[in-house]
Amino acid sequence: MGRLDGRVAIVTGAGLGIGRGIARRFAAEGASLVVAERDPEAGKRCADELEREFGASAEFVPTDVGHKDQVLAAVDRTAKRFGRIDILVNNAWGGGSVSRVEKKSDEIMEHGFRVGMMSAFWSMNACFPHMRARRWGRIVNLCSLNGVNAHIGTAEYNTGKEALRALTRTAAREWARHGICANVICPAAATTAYAAFAAANPKNAAELAAANPMGRMGDPEADIAGVALFLASEDCRYLTGNTLFVDGGSHINGVAWAPELPE
Repeated sequence: MGRLDGRVAIVTGAGLGIGRGIARRFAAEGASLVVAERDPEAGKRCADELEREFGASAEFVPTDVGHKDQVLAAVDRTAKRFGRIDILVNNAWGGGSVSRVEKKSDEIMEHGFRVGMMSAFWSMNACFPHMRARRWGRIVNLCSLNGVNAHIGTAEYNTGKEALRALTRTAAREWARHGICANVICPAAATTAYAAFAAANPKNAAELAAANPMGRMGDPEADIAGVALFLASEDCRYLTGNTLFVDGGSHINGVAWAPELPE
């Protein structure tokens, strides 16, 4: 028996990177999944992988989390197909820029808040009645050391993710009486986005790896997804409102995130 046998999970941004790693780990442990992804090719490929490699029931639902109607449609589709929703993983992110605070536009900042926090607000509230009805639920929200440490150049991402951390803690406090646990992972992983950063800033990327106590960036499936699995399982029944830094120890003394930015 798998640790998630009989459970139904929604994972946003599951087509690539950490979201895909989490979806694969959940499928391996018996969960049925909705892959909520805005990239049709990546989303369908992931859902097909889950069915082919793990025998999981999986469905790709096109979802741009910046649009409330698409978020609600993904939740509704999950409930209609599987008859329940047990686990919600808010992982998706898209857009933004690397520039100084004074160069950020209103549109970029609003996008960060919408995708970083409001998308999770919509999905959490839509899943809440399903979890409350069974008196069991797990919410795992992916945030970032960028926000915790106030890394330069990514103000819209930092503020959106820190708003999500506050939302998660508040929901954890209010929904604990319904058997719903809500927690945050702040990961450090070699994702597609990180690869783009490293290509543009090779010297800084090398410094980051050297500063990590484990000397490397994490693997989305092997290093990050296992912690998400714990937070989504019965073993997490008494842990809620926490932030877990799954980063090889990077948070202990901070990291040298300092890309070159034009004035």
